[in-house]
Amino acid sequence: MPRHDPASPGATRRSAAQAVEIRPGSPLSLGVSEGCDGFNFAVFSRHAERVELVLYDSVEAAVPALVLDLDPVRHRTGDVWHVFVGGIGWGQSFAWRVHGPWAPRQGHRFDARLQLLDPYATAVVETGGSDVGRLTRRREAAADQRGAALPAVRSLLVDGQFDWQGVERPRRPWSETVIYETHVRGLTIHPSSGVRAAGGFLGVIEKIPYFRDLGITALELMPVQEFNSREVGRANPEAGIPLANYWGYDTAAFFAPKESYGSGRKLGCQVAEFKTMMRELHRAGIEVILDVVFNHTAEGGEDGPTLSFRGFDNAIYYLLDPDGGYLNYSDCGNTVNCNHPVVRDTIIDCLRTWVAEMHVDGFRFDLASILGRGADGRLLENPPLLERIAEDPLLRDAKLIAEAWDAGGAFQVGRFPGQRWAEWNCHFRDDVRRFWRGDPGLRGAFASRLCGSADLYQHGKSPLGSINFVTSHDGFTLNDLVSYGRKHNEANGEGNRDGPGQEFSANHGVEGATEDPAIELLRLRQIRNMLATVLLSRGVPMILGGDEFRRTQQGNSNAWCQDNEVSWYDWRLADGNAGLVRFVRNLIDIRRRFPTLRSDSFYTDSEVDWFDRDGLAPDWGGAGTTLGMMIHPAQSVPSDDAMLCLMFNAGDEPADFTLPASPDGGWRRVLDTARCAPDDGAILETQERIPPSHGCRLAPHSMVLLQGVRADRPQATPSSIAGDTNPEDRREP
Repeated sequence: MPRHDPASPGATRRSAAQAVEIRPGSPLSLGVSEGCDGFNFAVFSRHAERVELVLYDSVEAAVPALVLDLDPVRHRTGDVWHVFVGGIGWGQSFAWRVHGPWAPRQGHRFDARLQLLDPYATAVVETGGSDVGRLTRRREAAADQRGAALPAVRSLLVDGQFDWQGVERPRRPWSETVIYETHVRGLTIHPSSGVRAAGGFLGVIEKIPYFRDLGITALELMPVQEFNSREVGRANPEAGIPLANYWGYDTAAFFAPKESYGSGRKLGCQVAEFKTMMRELHRAGIEVILDVVFNHTAEGGEDGPTLSFRGFDNAIYYLLDPDGGYLNYSDCGNTVNCNHPVVRDTIIDCLRTWVAEMHVDGFRFDLASILGRGADGRLLENPPLLERIAEDPLLRDAKLIAEAWDAGGAFQVGRFPGQRWAEWNCHFRDDVRRFWRGDPGLRGAFASRLCGSADLYQHGKSPLGSINFVTSHDGFTLNDLVSYGRKHNEANGEGNRDGPGQEFSANHGVEGATEDPAIELLRLRQIRNMLATVLLSRGVPMILGGDEFRRTQQGNSNAWCQDNEVSWYDWRLADGNAGLVRFVRNLIDIRRRFPTLRSDSFYTDSEVDWFDRDGLAPDWGGAGTTLGMMIHPAQSVPSDDAMLCLMFNAGDEPADFTLPASPDGGWRRVLDTARCAPDDGAILETQERIPPSHGCRLAPHSMVLLQGVRADRPQATPSSIAGDTNPEDRREP
């Protein structure tokens, strides 16, 4: 592109290299859209006085090739500034400059010195061709105290055409969904991953055989929208190594896949590679749920960088107090003004793009209660944004998950607005952790979690409104939950003050790693207990990636800034803990084989009998740590063998249970968390059977699943279980 200092934005520019034609363009639609001979650019700014489109010859170019000063008469319709540029093509990099008042008390923070990312940019690239994941923050002090953030990034025109090869979305119902939460980079960046495209979208594809073998049906990916990896600004106090924004919960470009998760083979390849990942996951029957962050942006508070929204129209995009300061319900410096009509449209357009263009199957909304706050910050009774998301015709098939709280004190678990929304159930997490830790008085709460949390969701939702989990990216991994009694976040550089205040964890005798075999056996049993509880409860199960092979963060409960082996998946652990991986695979198979465990309705009184170890009704108000649950299959469940009996012993001593009445053939042991692999649960037709008159002994800190069988079924002997001569010999001490 030739370099010009444009004098009249309507003229045609020509050079020996190429001609560029400038026309008024169209206000529909926002962002960049391709025309027959060029591209239409459109951005929103209500309070801007002038808007400039800045075009570059190349990503490496430091000086603009062309600066178009948009005439507010010819290039503005309402609050939308627009221009059509002919003679440019894919790979063109560009930015915006916006002129307007610097009046913070009125909410205006315009600064025409800054080049801004297009809010609708579908790809972002760092100048000089280096990793945009850095999004380096540089600042200069100014006499008027305006922060001159100089982001070394630009928007990029990328051809969105892609061959989906006829692969359709899996469209799995919630009742068949098993979620695996993971991080695109951390999943494969460790040398042990054995993948060629480590740390990116293509690397996820290479792990598809593992996911299919495990049995999960959906990946919940931590943020993949462009974010600033280098925003932390401090180093590990122990090692002196700079910390990074590894998790990505500070979005800089909502429509753009993260550049550094691409292979770097060519500019903008991250877009096609994200789509390739989606296509191949769908080909394997695996859905993708994106963790999206609309509650705040990477621009932070008053001392944060100006990257996009703040420079276009700060007073529209953010919640402000009467003096122009930022309301901070996100604890990240700013709060997006989600229910302003313009901002609502932006969020809806973004979600539509990820569904329609990128084939995403659903979204988990970070700090979703903020999406229900009005202009004054108060929670709205009927938030228009939440209703629009739920009712939008393009999003009707998308799975919607809310983190139903925020940092401003809102807590809406069990009452998040709208029937379509599922919720991260933190009550499930805490009650299950405490029950298995042996805390007294948890039987009632634990029973409710097993049954789908009717106490939370029976009014207007089903058990499938509950996303059941014990661990997530927030807090300890499952291995660390049973290995540490307190957090160890010193490497984050915040004096170990950050992270969850209460994890309900237990180290079982030694803080951290140990070679004591008795402690290790107990920890492994507790891991199995909690995984089994998640996967055998009604609701939608979610497991944290790597928990199935004891991934550890060395006691760090807030590893958001640890882009290193603290967070990366060490796949050698999958080999060393192959028995646990197999156990999880069997649990998912059990859930699939017994539809009653994943029903979309709450248990009725006729479907469940509760009992204690003596066979009598439990004392729900007591301090006991044992519980039994017999499930009678509903008539609608197509299974002859679906009568199930679950028994739990969270105490330190063995518990002898009197078994309830069963079919005349007795009970078949399906799962026992006190047994070592391979006897811990295999769904074999020839498993150990227990006569109706016999009781069942549960080891300390263990659970057992029995299936009722009829007398006309072949009787199995204990010796038929996986070739063991005496299954009890394989029970852990």
